[in-house]
Amino acid sequence: MTQSPAFPLPPPEERRRLREASSLTQDQVAARVGVSRETVRAWEIGRRTPRGGRREAYAELLGSLTEKTEAQETWDQEPPAAPEVTECPLTPAQAFDALYAFCAPALVRQTYLLTGRRELARESVERAFQLAWQRWPEVARDRDPAGWVRATAYDCALSPWHRFRPRYRHPEPPPPDASDRALLDVLLELPAPQRRTLLLYDGVGLDLPETAAETEASTPATANRLLHARAAVAARLPGLSDPVELNRRLAELASAERLRAAKPVTVREGSERRARFWTRAAIAFTVALIGTTALTLRTAPTRYEPPVPPGQTVLGVPPRVAPGPLSEKELKLRAKLRSEAQNGPERLAPQTG
Repeated sequence: MTQSPAFPLPPPEERRRLREASSLTQDQVAARVGVSRETVRAWEIGRRTPRGGRREAYAELLGSLTEKTEAQETWDQEPPAAPEVTECPLTPAQAFDALYAFCAPALVRQTYLLTGRRELARESVERAFQLAWQRWPEVARDRDPAGWVRATAYDCALSPWHRFRPRYRHPEPPPPDASDRALLDVLLELPAPQRRTLLLYDGVGLDLPETAAETEASTPATANRLLHARAAVAARLPGLSDPVELNRRLAELASAERLRAAKPVTVREGSERRARFWTRAAIAFTVALIGTTALTLRTAPTRYEPPVPPGQTVLGVPPRVAPGPLSEKELKLRAKLRSEAQNGPERLAPQTG
């Protein structure tokens, strides 16, 4: 029995391009070849070279992907002259629903690992997709819409303002399994930048430059965070010192929680309601500001009005004196007033009719 010659392996960059052109993840390729995701990543960056039966399986898979890609490129370059059926482009709502169905379930579980709170994870993912729907033209043209939504959801989940909300002041019930509780405790004890870096690299499967770009840090700083996070996890849980085992345990911990995301229609309607509310609030505030300004202009004085001057002493009235014996002058004045009280003006002694 003779063996057919193996398909030659393309360069590492071409391996990754073929996988992404076929819309396959590293986990899917690893499942087909029978290796781990870390091994597929090492093959795609050129750190390792497949050997033996795995090389033949990997080469056969890449060969099929190459044929599929070439056929698609030929079809794109030479379309049929008169196609009978044309595929209608997706509407914005359909494209948003497709992105939500593809990303939301896994993103809720990832956000749970980031925060340790189930309700906060669902709320953060829902808020991220609401923002994506409000900015859909921008998100639809992004090179990585899933990455845009993921970064927004992580930012919402790690916001420091959640500590002032009464519902998030107390911890939620931990996972029932002891090993899951231990791993989640270690993750939550890490600083937020290290936790996010560890989750993106060992949980989601991004490479180091992509992780650095999403966390808005330099590549050396991201590598340093990753090393410190792995060291902290290995110090508490020595069995997870291997990155492959750590990736498997993170996936198990995320899948152990039954976290369901809301329906895409509900998210879109919530986003539209929020946008209408803030639009009406802005209009109401503007109208109130205009009304206040108009009232001020209407009631404001049109000429200068000097302030009321302080009181002055009236001439001829004796000044106030402190209690005590009357002076000679005051005694004469009192006697004069008393003598003229009966015959004086009515203001001094009113006459009763």
